[in-house]
Amino acid sequence: MKSSGIKPDAGTMASLLPALTNTPAENVGFINDMFMNMARRTGSLEFELYSNMEACGIEADPITIASVLPACGDLSTVTMGRHIHDYIERKGLRPNLRIENALIDMYTKCGRLQEARKVFDAMHYRDVVSWTSMISAYGRSGQGANVIELFSKMQESITPDSIAFVPIISACSHAGNNCPRLEHFTCMFDLLGRVGQVSEAYGFIKRMPLKLNERVWGPLLSACHLHNNMDIGLEAADHLLQLAPTQSGYYVLLSNIYARAGRWKEVSSIRTIMKGKRIKKLPGISNVELNNQIHTFLAGDRSHPQSKEMELDVLIGKMKQAGYMPETEAALHDVEEEEKENHLVVHSEKLAIVFAIMSSKARTPIRITKNLRVCGDCHIAIKLISKITEPLIIMSDIKR
Repeated sequence: MKSSGIKPDAGTMASLLPALTNTPAENVGFINDMFMNMARRTGSLEFELYSNMEACGIEADPITIASVLPACGDLSTVTMGRHIHDYIERKGLRPNLRIENALIDMYTKCGRLQEARKVFDAMHYRDVVSWTSMISAYGRSGQGANVIELFSKMQESITPDSIAFVPIISACSHAGNNCPRLEHFTCMFDLLGRVGQVSEAYGFIKRMPLKLNERVWGPLLSACHLHNNMDIGLEAADHLLQLAPTQSGYYVLLSNIYARAGRWKEVSSIRTIMKGKRIKKLPGISNVELNNQIHTFLAGDRSHPQSKEMELDVLIGKMKQAGYMPETEAALHDVEEEEKENHLVVHSEKLAIVFAIMSSKARTPIRITKNLRVCGDCHIAIKLISKITEPLIIMSDIKR
């Protein structure tokens, strides 16, 4: 199929995956690469298929609606999400628990918590998914007071399960009387790590009564990277590279820890190891919706039809006048500071935002989704861009 230029679809993947239970590692890698390439198209494809259905006059049923809404959330296509919401109301498809939960999920992923809460408050019946989705959304956006308030109401009408406690602990609350599971311990030492108490987090991990796995050491390595703790970071990385030897993100984090310490020989060594194992760093991809169309940008990508028109340098100049100082630690390369700044300028989310600003009306909200974490420099830069150009910018990465 591949040599004939035929692209695989979801049906192809469903047929191939059972064969992976007994096949060489190179075949697993082949299928993994195929899946990662498909992942970039799947959401857009669902979006396109639904639009084609409407164009053909085919009415969507509740199952179709509940299937396409998650794609709207994943791509932050709130315009289409609202359009589908209007269709639901016109056709009288509520109350329907599955549809209402999908609406909450879509609105929260698009950063529209008020609209999600309206759907939630209007529900005749709520299950644990409804409550947990809304609580998690408040937790991800840092609204701790709303997390506690909603969790208290939840306890009045439904018994929380262990999953529901995870966003509560993330919001620095007490977990109650449930027997702690791995997710609860993970939230606790992740909290310690984020506030710089890396040694305390490490001590907490060592005292855990559960088997330590990738979900334990991963957050610790991230905390070591954030707070420049090389000693504990090396131990965390050692465990992770044994537990998940093909996970590129852990190699990258370890490389960045060495780079911050100026140990370029070790950085080069890690790159050599990754090359020898054929492990590739996942490229940063950002999506932005404009006029019911999804535009995709890669880090350093100038292939977009309107990329030549981008005036990113002009915007960076205005940002510097407003006090912007590039966080060059986010571009960990053994090069001069000026070249590091050039690496930061072409991060995919910056390209997507500037394109959206240039291509839409003033003060039109901009919603960006990224497949990786947003770096510290982009986090600061996006806030300044919003201040200078005045649109509301909602940025969703793989974690927040």
